[in-house]
Amino acid sequence: MTAIAADRPPDSSTATGCGIEQFHHPRPVCTGRRPTPQRERLMSGLTGRVVEFGAGDGVKLTCYPPEVREIVLVEPDPFLRATAEQMADKVPALASVVGGDPTRVALDSGSCDAVVYSLTLCCCPSLERTLAEARRILRPGGRLRFYEHVRSANPVLALTEALVSPLWSRASGGCRPSRDPVTAIEAAGFTLEHLDRFTFQHISHVLGSAVSPPS
Repeated sequence: MTAIAADRPPDSSTATGCGIEQFHHPRPVCTGRRPTPQRERLMSGLTGRVVEFGAGDGVKLTCYPPEVREIVLVEPDPFLRATAEQMADKVPALASVVGGDPTRVALDSGSCDAVVYSLTLCCCPSLERTLAEARRILRPGGRLRFYEHVRSANPVLALTEALVSPLWSRASGGCRPSRDPVTAIEAAGFTLEHLDRFTFQHISHVLGSAVSPPS
């Protein structure tokens, strides 16, 4: 969620291309006119009001299933908000792009059916406070969906990630490669529904779903 130096946001008014997840982790959200397999699995089964942290370029708004009636993208950077806002009126769901910090967003408690993180938990200021805020805005039994890179299970690689993390964070929009978001999600009181681990460009990743407490 780091800003890109430019005088004005790019014109996304005719964007139907591959889109981008986050500018600090440039992954496509679409292949042709379909969501990528990762984005499709991230969105599968979502309904109602969904809040996603991190706007990317806004093309991800076109990837939500029709059962989602409202989408709220939370993006602290004004440049990226302006970029994503150009896509908000091009989807059938009610869509908005709002400012806010991932640890504090102006939404009512229990007002959302799902919260989505896609390559953003690595750069939030505090995993604990970020996930506490997700739990606050989710209704009881609401879904937490996440697609993130994670600390390697290889001790040597994990040590390397920890050593480079301070410098890497400064150069890559706050990204911290040594984080363990899965442990943090469980510690925040969520119950894991499913979790897939895989590698992308030799980096460990997870894609999963968790449920907020019933009350």
